[in-house]
Amino acid sequence: MSVEAAPGTRTGTAQRHQEQEQHSLSTAAARNLATTTKSEPQMQGISSRWLLRTLPWVHTPGGVYRVNRRLSYTLGDGRVTFVKNGSKVHVIPAELTELPLLRGFDDPLALGALAEKFVQKEYQPGQVIVHSGKKADHVFLIAHGKVEKICPGKYGDENVVGRLGDGDTFGGHTLARAKGTTWEYTARAATAVTILALPEAAYRAVADQYTHLRAHVASLNGSRNGFRTNRAGEKAIELSAGHHGEHVLPGAFADYELKPREYELSVAQTVLRVHTRVADLYNQPMNQTHQQLRLT
Repeated sequence: MSVEAAPGTRTGTAQRHQEQEQHSLSTAAARNLATTTKSEPQMQGISSRWLLRTLPWVHTPGGVYRVNRRLSYTLGDGRVTFVKNGSKVHVIPAELTELPLLRGFDDPLALGALAEKFVQKEYQPGQVIVHSGKKADHVFLIAHGKVEKICPGKYGDENVVGRLGDGDTFGGHTLARAKGTTWEYTARAATAVTILALPEAAYRAVADQYTHLRAHVASLNGSRNGFRTNRAGEKAIELSAGHHGEHVLPGAFADYELKPREYELSVAQTVLRVHTRVADLYNQPMNQTHQQLRLT
């Protein structure tokens, strides 16, 4: 509290001041700090033992903090567009080029034949679409709803590792996977979901008819735009290892996004009020002004 009257002379004005919001450390709290052996004042939300090791602190008066990320190679918006006729949903053939292994493929006849092979399916919330460890033999396009990708946790629980929505796809690399490939995660409907599914056998039938479709998928398998990429679509880093002789090591570097996310930094200002009696009478062994500034 900011104002206290002398003992026995408390007035109505002093009582009203007591009821006001506290703007300074009280004399009682300062007395506790001054009369016992204690550590420096601390906050639960501040711990240099973990926070300073976790965050890359850089002293700067202002500016922009940039989050650099590895460069990814993605064409289009990454989402498939559909047309609806009542309760029926159809994929636009040209939109199939949003699938990673069909990017750049421009034969409308082959894409049209492939689009006709998709089968519409409905799932209710909580219903499993694919099971982890089961054979991966379908390509799925999400026309409506949300799907969760789930992997087992460290202690047997479930971890949601991704969420997919309208226009997203999964299982696209099934087009070029070897037989016996299994799902690495479980896909479960988080809401009512409408999905278009392409069986692997249906794709093979179209690929047998349009051989240049199979050649295009084979050429893009494991690469995007001529670059070898990892699972996240980032340019792969060439590695080499050997035990005999002297190998020529490949040279490489991790390229960054051209337009990464940026966070503007600004100054936060506040007014610190320390009662004069606190600073004058209860300033030992702790410097009250210094400690209040440090915590603020």
